Amino acid sequence: MSSENERSADPGDGAPEQLALIRETVRKAKVPRAKPRTWRGAALAKELPVARVLVNKGVLHLDQYFDYAVPEELDAEARPGVRVRVRFGAGGRNVRGGRREGGGLIDGFLVERLAESDYPGALAALASVVSTEPVLGPELLALARAVADRYAGSLADVLQLAVPPRNGRAESRPSPEPLPPPPAPSAASWERYAQGPAFLRALAEGGAPRAVWTALPGPHWPEEVARAMAATLASGRGALVVVPDGRTAGRVDAALTALLGPGRHALLTADSGPEKRYREWLAVRRGSVRAVVGTRAAMFAPVADLGLVAVWDDGDASHSDDNAPFPHVREVLELRAAHGRCAFLLGGTSCTVEAAQLVESGWALPLRADREQLRTAAPLVRTVGDGELARDGAARAARLPSLAWQTVRDGLRSGPVLVQVPRRGYAPRLACERCREPARCRHCAGPLQAPDQQALDCAWCGRAETSWHCAACGSNRLRAQIVGARRTAEELGRAFPAVPVRTSGRDHILDSVPGTPALVVSTPGAEPVAEGGYAAALLLDGWAMVGRPDLRAGEEALRRWTAAASLVRGQPEGGTVVVVAEPTLRPVQALVRWDPVGHARRELAERAELGFPPVSRMASVTGTPEALAGYLAAAELPPETEVLGPVPVPVTGPGRPRRPGDAPPGESWERALLRVPPGSGAALAAALKAAQAARMSRGSGEQVRIRVDPPDIG
Repeated sequence: MSSENERSADPGDGAPEQLALIRETVRKAKVPRAKPRTWRGAALAKELPVARVLVNKGVLHLDQYFDYAVPEELDAEARPGVRVRVRFGAGGRNVRGGRREGGGLIDGFLVERLAESDYPGALAALASVVSTEPVLGPELLALARAVADRYAGSLADVLQLAVPPRNGRAESRPSPEPLPPPPAPSAASWERYAQGPAFLRALAEGGAPRAVWTALPGPHWPEEVARAMAATLASGRGALVVVPDGRTAGRVDAALTALLGPGRHALLTADSGPEKRYREWLAVRRGSVRAVVGTRAAMFAPVADLGLVAVWDDGDASHSDDNAPFPHVREVLELRAAHGRCAFLLGGTSCTVEAAQLVESGWALPLRADREQLRTAAPLVRTVGDGELARDGAARAARLPSLAWQTVRDGLRSGPVLVQVPRRGYAPRLACERCREPARCRHCAGPLQAPDQQALDCAWCGRAETSWHCAACGSNRLRAQIVGARRTAEELGRAFPAVPVRTSGRDHILDSVPGTPALVVSTPGAEPVAEGGYAAALLLDGWAMVGRPDLRAGEEALRRWTAAASLVRGQPEGGTVVVVAEPTLRPVQALVRWDPVGHARRELAERAELGFPPVSRMASVTGTPEALAGYLAAAELPPETEVLGPVPVPVTGPGRPRRPGDAPPGESWERALLRVPPGSGAALAAALKAAQAARMSRGSGEQVRIRVDPPDIG
């Protein structure tokens, strides 16, 4: 409200005479009262009377800034970075007294103040300043703009992910005073890596090294992440670490607290609740703390003087946001490292193909331990293939080989045993029955499928395949097999009736288990940490994981296996892992040798030969057949774009869970994949964004859904 309205609403001591006197004084003054709805007649700010505002409209054809007039009474509050409310959609004809009026109220961010506007028409006035807290700084705005351009999205959508919702109670409380930089930590367990101490030393001296870190198995990695953050803080800079989930964030949080004490870092996770999370975010924004540990949304945390960005386990699906424009943590942190010239650390017990590409291109250097250290830390890995299962009587009766029974029995003598069981619903892709080579299309190298269990076609380009034969061994027989995971877990429970059985999965995930003998049955990614490590682990139904209909099936299976095996004690302490999968499969061989880097390099070489991501850039466009055809016809794609498809996408039945981007229940949608060579990704994203914006501005019926660098392309 205006100051005049505030005075007129205040009766002072409650005397009617005073209220009448105030009203008469205002009437005689003949000063136009500013009305909050339009601020009609209100004087403008004497300096910089124009506010450039980003309105919270996440549609591509409105992905721009809009100019508004700044009333004099809002001059002090309307600072760059604050949240504001504006009237939007009034139209150019609704102008009174040189001021545009009407339109609905909408939230936005004030980006900057200007002396004049380049818009020739009348400007609407700012409706109000929601809060005087500046939450959008220049660095965060530039990062959000870069992310929006890379993923063909709108700036408003990115800021929805980057800036948490306002909480007045948290905002009203002051943040603590910043603590002085801590001393540089010792290398400790980083000594196990040849370049580990040098990496920490470079961070402590203010350097910006970039490394892809293949962590040794065992419980030490949270402390090693904490020491990297502490070394960065010792240089007077900030540090940011993003992990897949709240359980993992809790481990790093505990390690950092133990190393530096409380008050030096913020924990940004969804489990904290909106008020606490916003309070922690504000402490980072205000510069009270310079270290952040968090989950996916923390990739945008506004850390002051950022010196290190790190991501743990970048292959986890949780690092890919489910909201438009679907940014990935690894890519966002790469942008922050490049634009901010800070250090970059990508760590995990496994290695993704994207991580291998960073090393191959020279953008980052490898950070690994030698084989002697690896043999000390890693457990013994043994395999059981189809041949052993066929000859094993116990396996035919209970579908578990004798080696697995014996490993469980021996492990239970000294501690808990982990049993990793794939989730129900893993649908394997087709592969050669003889050599297990994945069956791929001769035209685009996409995966073959048999929707009706008879005819073969490609899941990417839709071409039919009538005479397939294996390029590796010449066989023309295909295999697809799904093993019942639930029954396997039940058999284990009946086989060891005197041993407690604990389960960890989607409905109930355990953080940790005691070091006493027990069977711990877990789905991939939900494995709890055991005190002192597991004595043994069984990795069951390996074919169901390797045979998923996904380009990343082998990489994902190896990542899941190494994550579970890393919780097992080292081979010198008797730790043993049994994986029930064909020993000749490449991911199984990589697990036996504990060589995820070698596996990633071979995958990268094959993808380069076939033109698969990450060597190429790819985007998926999904929608109804009519909308998809119209969009592809109108889009001005780069000349080198290869269009694969369109092909039908699976129809989601009523009542079944939907993933982000799935078609509405009962609707038949199609998907096309657009592939471009290296160096053309920005042009592809710009073309997709322009076509979508034009389609939205015309109101051309149903919209299509765009996803750049989709994590699952079949």
